Amino acid sequence: MINSTASACGKIILSGEYAVVFGYPGIAVPSPLRVNMTFEENDRGSEIIWNGITGNDHWNTYIRKICELVGAPKGSLTIENDLPLGKGMGASTAMVVALARVFGLDRAQALAIEHQMNPGHSGIDFAVIWEEKSLLYKKGEEPEPIHLSFDLQNTTLIDTGAPNETTTELVAWVKERKEELVDALETIGTCTERIIRGEDLKRVMRDHHRAQVALGVVPKEVQSLIEEIEKKGGAAKVIGAGGRTGGGGMVLTYRAA
Repeated sequence: MINSTASACGKIILSGEYAVVFGYPGIAVPSPLRVNMTFEENDRGSEIIWNGITGNDHWNTYIRKICELVGAPKGSLTIENDLPLGKGMGASTAMVVALARVFGLDRAQALAIEHQMNPGHSGIDFAVIWEEKSLLYKKGEEPEPIHLSFDLQNTTLIDTGAPNETTTELVAWVKERKEELVDALETIGTCTERIIRGEDLKRVMRDHHRAQVALGVVPKEVQSLIEEIEKKGGAAKVIGAGGRTGGGGMVLTYRAA
């Protein structure tokens, strides 16, 4: 009988949203927020119990699909979740990784499930969540651990609400417009290089945000919020796929020490 517990972190992308899909470098760090899962095999059927931030029917269906792919037997799955769902912190990938760990899958097996559950993903979410360390990521290359020259304790997360579009839909929309978005994508890739060089994070984040606006993935209300943060001397950016309508997911704000 299986009785197993495992955990996975979320992720925060400092730079690289969308650009990593096209081969530009990106930087992601593990988030302090996590999802913990406990599976107890029994004959009562497949039961999902949520504690903390609770998933809806969509998330229950998503979890059940992963369970099918990992070959889970009948049993009860308890999810202790701190991660905002569908708001750019890698919750969908964290669910894949946590369940893969519950059932003893290795990295390659977990990545194969990620390909099925999140088609078209860039790979940056999976890399940082699996490794649980800050990584420099470039598509087609092995992720590299990276030391950051600034203190992330000076950052805060703001929940601007869930977007009306899925990440898969948004990535497809950006891919369709790749040619007209080259300048914005190059700017985002350059922001990664600037962070590596140790340039002032506030200045880099402001340029990164403007490039995300040019991509069309920062809703108007979120743009207004970030404008107010900048007026007060800070910087902020959407840390995931963002959105065209609705909320923009989680926004990372930064103030110099």
